[in-house]
Amino acid sequence: MPQTADEPDAVAVRTWCSLALEALGREREAIDAINVYPVADGDTGTNLYLTVESAAAAVEAVFAAHETGGTSVPSAADAVRAMAHGALIGARGNSGTILAQLLRGMAGVLAEGTGGDRMRLALDRAAVWAREAVAHPVEGTVLTVADRAAAAAGRAAPGADTAEVARAAYEGARTALDATPGQLPALARAGVVDAGGRGLVTLLGALVEAVSGHAPHHPYRDPAPFVPQHTGDAEAEHDGTCPAAEATGGGPAFEVIYLLEAGDEAVDRLRRRLDALGDSLVVVGGDGLWNVHVHVDDAGAAVEAGVEAGRPYRIRITHFAADRSHARPEPARRAVVVVVPGDGLAGLCREAGATTVLARPGEPPASGELADAIRRAHAREVVLLPNDGELRHTAAAAAEQARAHGVRVAVIPTRAAVQGIAALAVHEPGRGFDEDVVAMTSAAGATRYAELAVAERQSWTTAGICQAGDILGLIDGDVAVIGQDVPGTARKVLDRMLASGGELVTLVLGENTPPTLADTLEQHVREGHLAVDTTIYHGGRQTAPLLIGVE
Repeated sequence: MPQTADEPDAVAVRTWCSLALEALGREREAIDAINVYPVADGDTGTNLYLTVESAAAAVEAVFAAHETGGTSVPSAADAVRAMAHGALIGARGNSGTILAQLLRGMAGVLAEGTGGDRMRLALDRAAVWAREAVAHPVEGTVLTVADRAAAAAGRAAPGADTAEVARAAYEGARTALDATPGQLPALARAGVVDAGGRGLVTLLGALVEAVSGHAPHHPYRDPAPFVPQHTGDAEAEHDGTCPAAEATGGGPAFEVIYLLEAGDEAVDRLRRRLDALGDSLVVVGGDGLWNVHVHVDDAGAAVEAGVEAGRPYRIRITHFAADRSHARPEPARRAVVVVVPGDGLAGLCREAGATTVLARPGEPPASGELADAIRRAHAREVVLLPNDGELRHTAAAAAEQARAHGVRVAVIPTRAAVQGIAALAVHEPGRGFDEDVVAMTSAAGATRYAELAVAERQSWTTAGICQAGDILGLIDGDVAVIGQDVPGTARKVLDRMLASGGELVTLVLGENTPPTLADTLEQHVREGHLAVDTTIYHGGRQTAPLLIGVE
């Protein structure tokens, strides 16, 4: 990346994440379609997209923190470390986990300096660390593509700048990707290149554009289907380098992924234990935080191994029998389960076809209640909207229970009811499951949320000292406004939220909130913020007198 100053370096990292996310968004379905190894579950493109999305969000958070602190941009070191950490905690699937380690390897080098030579070293370390993270590396996969990219970068002319090294790596990756069908029998039989490697080529193309300002001169085009040369030796054509799941639909029944807080020695023991339990083992991370991925028949044993090693959390268990329906579509009904704070929103969500769980004041639903709602939905695929940040672990536990019974569940981390409304509005059961989840997640993430609350006692807040009876305006979970009445506080909250832009305001009124408030606030938005629409719902019995969403 440019060596002139920290600012363009940090901005280049941000730009890389943005361009990579945009490119993976365009190519996600194409990459999903060629996903045949190690399991033909058609989700590599989606997993890479979600992993990069987490990395990009972490970089944006670092930029936002610096803006709040009065400094323009973070250092390059802060930006690349945030990118790597975001990918680690958000890694999805085998491909996303390996990508997280690739980014971690690059970040460790680029945090210490930039320039062409640092980029060479970064790509080399990325390839080495990724290969070391995989229990049984297989050629013809993203590991091979990463190796060849690093080797090509190393052959760039002496003194080459960052952009030239990145271009060399991209061209090396393109060439290596085209060769993958000749290295991996599963790809040869399907007539495709490796999906994970295809995703890495996309990321390197985005890197070239981020550091040079220009897209690669030779954008990647998928080659003609590979036609293997039959030797007549069936055993030679399936040489045992691939797990049993490779293109046959056999192999372990579950994919288990979790984050783990543990020391290095405990993780070494965990690797050995999990390697004996299943295949496709990838353990990435370091400095006490790890992302663990494995395919097993005994999901409980894989989780228990994590408990013995340290503290596992964000546990995701996917049953391949249900998940493979994505690669081989079958008629299946999809459902959405929504946690709602009031009976009014419950009725609204039911009208939209969702199964609802009512969150009573002071009594959040337990995991068993959410798991029961998933069962009541009678669907093979379920999207769960917890609508409360405090319910993330509860929702994850409920999803794990449902997956153990063959239900494919995705938990979208909605933190407020208005985010759930936004997600439900774009739900389309007719499209692919992962595509639907990505669209709903994007809609929820694009919605800022706020609520009004009545202070119960004098207290310190992020907006100053409040007194009992004051009206508090909370934006994204933090107290931002302290007022004396609901209308005035609501207007200030809306103005703050719309100061950074917005197209649609959602207002959810509580049962005891005067109905005239809706008209007052709608007029305020219309007069002060042009081209912003307002939608009003009546939430019924809910704790907050007013919920606000801005998309």
